[in-house]
Amino acid sequence: MRAVSILGATGSVGQSTLDLIRRDRDAYRVVALTGGANIAQLAADARELGAGLAVTADEDRLGDLRDALAGSGVEAAAGRAALNEAAARPADWVMSAIVGAAGLAPGLRALETGATLALANKESLVTAGPLVMAAARASGARILPVDSEHSAIFQALTGEDMGTVTRVIITASGGAFRDWPAERLARATVAEASMHPNWDMGQRITIDSASMFNKALEMIEAREFFGLAPAQIEVLIHPQSLIHALVGFNDGALMAHVGPPDMRHAIGYALNWPERRALPVAALDLAAEGVLEFRAPDEARAPALRLARAVMEEGGLAGAIFNAAKERALDHFIAGRIGFVAMAPLVEEVLERMLAAPEARAARGGDDLTLDRVAGMDHLARQCADLVAREITERG
Repeated sequence: MRAVSILGATGSVGQSTLDLIRRDRDAYRVVALTGGANIAQLAADARELGAGLAVTADEDRLGDLRDALAGSGVEAAAGRAALNEAAARPADWVMSAIVGAAGLAPGLRALETGATLALANKESLVTAGPLVMAAARASGARILPVDSEHSAIFQALTGEDMGTVTRVIITASGGAFRDWPAERLARATVAEASMHPNWDMGQRITIDSASMFNKALEMIEAREFFGLAPAQIEVLIHPQSLIHALVGFNDGALMAHVGPPDMRHAIGYALNWPERRALPVAALDLAAEGVLEFRAPDEARAPALRLARAVMEEGGLAGAIFNAAKERALDHFIAGRIGFVAMAPLVEEVLERMLAAPEARAARGGDDLTLDRVAGMDHLARQCADLVAREITERG
């Protein structure tokens, strides 16, 4: 029986992970589940699966969680320290699905135990890739990618020599606005940006898909996880979302990973690795699909991709700045303080200002990254992003 913990259990990836665990309940012992404000879901899952510990990130909701778990025997806790403690509890396999930079510290704690880390939190590698990979090497832990694109790359590379890889192509659906005329984007609403044509995901990642910031993060993640040069990483719009990534080799061949847009495939692959087991995922009927479309992204509409390349070239703390600015830009868009097309200029302005700071210049090589330095730069970049957002609002 494998001991498993799910960090971010109430989100879409966490719930898909629990769906797979329920289907083979006798094979798993649930050590810890963590979540955010959805106390009812967190408590219900912890009760059903007999988790040893349930943690909410919201310290003000601890009383609610304790009440919901009363008589169950499940320990309740809350706050950042409790999240880290949950991640550090001995487990064989840990799903890292906390959204945003908040997932970095718990993921590092899980790696320190030597557990296999199923990494759905792309921000960990974006903000502190060298730190995360070094932690895995130090403890002998294995990191398995759970983003559908990075899982696809990982699978396509099985048995291959990285020295023969010439390019990696990450596909993008194009999000909610892929067929909108550019002039209409300035009037895009939060509700419109929150409707993904292919994937069932949370609001924040769905909006990031519409702005292509999600794909920008994935470019940086691919560089850090697979050790690629920035020039080797390409993005291709593929509206059907059936080919998740392609790997190109020095003989001109492209190895494609094809599958339905169902996150349980990538999650199940990581959950069962190194074996490949049957999953409750629909088989593709390519004849019924008929046509697979591809087109190059328009970086004038999606400047996030250009910014990602600049971040990869810069290295050091640039990823932490980029992610923090992106998260705050998204907050301001959701709150109605800035428009959809203002997010990328906000992030670019924060990058320009913050990369000129002595702290960022000193860490340009990336060798001296620490969790404290990443957290400090994250905090400063968020403050800068709020300032830039106010300036954008004042300019109208």
